[in-house]
Amino acid sequence: MAAECCHHEIAPRSGTAFTLDRGDRLTVIDPRGEQVADLVAYNRDDIGEVISSGRTLDYASRIYLTTGDPLYSNRSNVLLRIVEDTVGRHDFLLTPCSADTFRIIYGDTDPHRGCFGNLAAALELYGIGPDAIPVAFNCFMNVPIDAATGAITVAPPLSRAGDRIVFEAETDLIIGLTACSALQSNNGSFKPIHYAIERAAASL
Repeated sequence: MAAECCHHEIAPRSGTAFTLDRGDRLTVIDPRGEQVADLVAYNRDDIGEVISSGRTLDYASRIYLTTGDPLYSNRSNVLLRIVEDTVGRHDFLLTPCSADTFRIIYGDTDPHRGCFGNLAAALELYGIGPDAIPVAFNCFMNVPIDAATGAITVAPPLSRAGDRIVFEAETDLIIGLTACSALQSNNGSFKPIHYAIERAAASL
């Protein structure tokens, strides 16, 4: 039986990067509730292949993804598959928050580097530059769309303490993961994110 490693914690407004082997399962946990986690994924053997919002949503024919849905790459290969989801509302439209986000949207004069900056710092170890960071799969982010006007609203996440989403790697991957830095996305406060990795090799 596969063994799950201990939980890791991503501190508020920070991020990390790590690798998954094909068949590994990644569990992203919201330990306190109403906290978003931005996730990006790259083919470990060719970092030019990256998770794609456009292709995934096109093939799914809907914007809200949940259990059973694949996350495709820019080359139409499945990188990850959602195998468990206790929330059912995540975002795959909006780009990772950044210093520019806080400057343009919130008017901050000394902005935080945001999820984009945290991902860039974490992924640098793997030779991935800032321009290669795509639209993230925003775990637990709640983005209602007005059907008539197309207006986007960032509402409080529906996740509660202990909610989770589990992904299975369909190939060897590099993962970037954050505890989101935007107040609006997290209902006004910054909280940690937990994650755990269940190694497929442990079941062999």
